[in-house]
Amino acid sequence: MVKVALIGAGKMGISHLSILGAHKDVEVVGVCDTSSIVLGALKKYTQFPCYKKVSKMLNEQRPDAAFVAVPTKYHYEMIKQLLNHEIHVFCEKPFCIEPAQSKELAKIAKEKGLINQVGYHNHFIGTFREVKKIVESGVLGEIYHFAGEAYGPVVTKKKDKTWRSKPDEGGGCLMDYAAHVIDLINNILAPIKKADGTILKSIYSENVDDAVYSVLQLENNISGVLSVNWSDETYRKMSTSISIWGTKGKITSNASELRLFVQDNTNLAGYEKGWNIKYITELASPVDFYLRGEEYSAQIDYFIKAIKNKGPHSINSFQSAVNTNNAISLIKTNHLTKL
Repeated sequence: MVKVALIGAGKMGISHLSILGAHKDVEVVGVCDTSSIVLGALKKYTQFPCYKKVSKMLNEQRPDAAFVAVPTKYHYEMIKQLLNHEIHVFCEKPFCIEPAQSKELAKIAKEKGLINQVGYHNHFIGTFREVKKIVESGVLGEIYHFAGEAYGPVVTKKKDKTWRSKPDEGGGCLMDYAAHVIDLINNILAPIKKADGTILKSIYSENVDDAVYSVLQLENNISGVLSVNWSDETYRKMSTSISIWGTKGKITSNASELRLFVQDNTNLAGYEKGWNIKYITELASPVDFYLRGEEYSAQIDYFIKAIKNKGPHSINSFQSAVNTNNAISLIKTNHLTKL
């Protein structure tokens, strides 16, 4: 059994805890949070040892791994402490506020040989994994354009200040929402190296952006566009999609459906000339515990198997999250205007 501790029992923390508590290879040895209300409920309804201080939990329980689901501004110090205790770390996204912090943590984890992962769950969604496979097959020919998009109803009116409205706490559409799309582009195509003509649009918020629009160039010189808006009430929940154009075809996909057009007959199994449609029901990998989507359990399974030396460790590493942090910084510092 892998002894696991959870730090931060908010929305994502409780989600992770539910999956970890049911995992056959995991023993939850501690839950840490600053809220007495949250800890009181956990003490009353669960058997998990509860703590207010991370240092006390680490000294008493000595976990093999920790899940960090605290606000982004605390990630750097928290993760550094865990790595120095020789603890494997799964961290919620985005990785860190500053790229330099991300690079330092990735370097420490590599030097210590510790398993490290960041929760960009799109990498574990069957449709997006299939997009990556199709791109790598070359069936699209020479890729010349892409569009990464995400829309949803997160901020739909002026609100009292929360962490979402504070840039120094990881708030804003770019850092919190667009990070998912940026990471997906980096993973499927190539890391982003340049951002031009960026608009950071404030719709309801005063101090952060509610929408991001940018022209991007990748390390392989493919160019495309980023369009993300978390103040779009026409969506019931977050909807992420990626479209890719090539000289021999086009692919467009969201979390539910993938559409591929190829001009010629292809040797790619399961696809033929013309339009092809596949659904997540065909592409999803089964998991033992389903909560909100198979991707949340799948990413945890992947992390635990890597710790037990039963699987690879090449998806969502700290280093890949460094690339995402770098791209966020490029977009943020090279925008035309904030309106």
